Amino acid sequence: MASHIVGVIGGGQLARMMIPPAIELGVDIRVLEEAEGMSADIAASGVGDYRDLDTVLAFAETVDVITFDHEHVPQGILRELVSRGIPVHPGPDALLYAQDKLQMRAKLSELGLPVPDWAAVESADELGAFLADHGGRAVVKTARGGYDGKGVRVVSDASGADDWFLALAEDGRGGALLVEELVPFRRELAQLVARRPSGEMAVWPVVETVQRDGVCAEVLAPAPGAAGRVAEAAADIARHVAAGLGVTGVLAVELFETTDGRVLINELAMRPHNSGHWSIEGAVTSQFEQHLRAVLDLPLGSTEPRADWSVMVNILGGPSEGSLQDRYPAALAAHPEAKFHGYGKEPRPGRKVGHVTVVGGEDLEDVVYRARAAAAFFEG
Repeated sequence: MASHIVGVIGGGQLARMMIPPAIELGVDIRVLEEAEGMSADIAASGVGDYRDLDTVLAFAETVDVITFDHEHVPQGILRELVSRGIPVHPGPDALLYAQDKLQMRAKLSELGLPVPDWAAVESADELGAFLADHGGRAVVKTARGGYDGKGVRVVSDASGADDWFLALAEDGRGGALLVEELVPFRRELAQLVARRPSGEMAVWPVVETVQRDGVCAEVLAPAPGAAGRVAEAAADIARHVAAGLGVTGVLAVELFETTDGRVLINELAMRPHNSGHWSIEGAVTSQFEQHLRAVLDLPLGSTEPRADWSVMVNILGGPSEGSLQDRYPAALAAHPEAKFHGYGKEPRPGRKVGHVTVVGGEDLEDVVYRARAAAAFFEG
């Protein structure tokens, strides 16, 4: 194996969950965290600003390959790493499309992949024209920085994004917003795929994601009733995105299944993703182990499910008093079949502080009930 020290930029829970499979694989993992005491602090080899070139270069010199807990490292820094011969996975040419939604929509459209009808708009007049052509309602997104429901709003008036247009003008760089048709969807899906530099790919079963206030609350794996055409379409889309954008590592493609039977691409994440946490217990190879295999260009593992159903429930906010650990005795005693993951974060309304997974048999409703009941111990 040519590379054996993996450096992760970003100290969040995704980096944290890469640590156990790295240990199992005998891979040294090091983390550049943004501040002391973050989720992946146990593997932190430094604290620093990922937007500072010297800081990132100093970290990169201590590892064999760079990967990420998030997509926010500036393009200039990424390209400097590559110019110095440092392996970066995914690379800047791919990450660009996860960093800028306008670039993403343009590239996916160029590749002929299914996306909602969209436009780049730079004024209220242009937004109004799009609304007039799309039934008077649409979704507006900031091109950069939005996640977990942030930077996204539904508008029904041309003035509905005036504050965002003003912010772009005051920034001095100008720019446009992304406006999309309001897709009539019956549910949201997510398709994960891993791709290594040599081109090998592996896909997990497509899953259904349940959102609450713009944040993923639950994941059902595999997506109920998706076998056949929907599953094949989702997997095919993800493979084409990974190959077309040159993604290396794990890629999550968030999808809409529309009321008229189409499958459309909503968002992309070029890293392990919340929709894949079920795979830690529910698949032969978890998304975190697979990500490490992929960025090291090792043969990929089986993505076969270990049971008929896996259900993951996010712990959002956490206890109003005390910590998650305070609730463990009662939760573990009541649900010995559940797997609990804490992220080492202080409880805060709406914050992802952990998740619970139950892997079960033939009765999906029973698995959902038990996962929700286990997660409920950490609420309120």
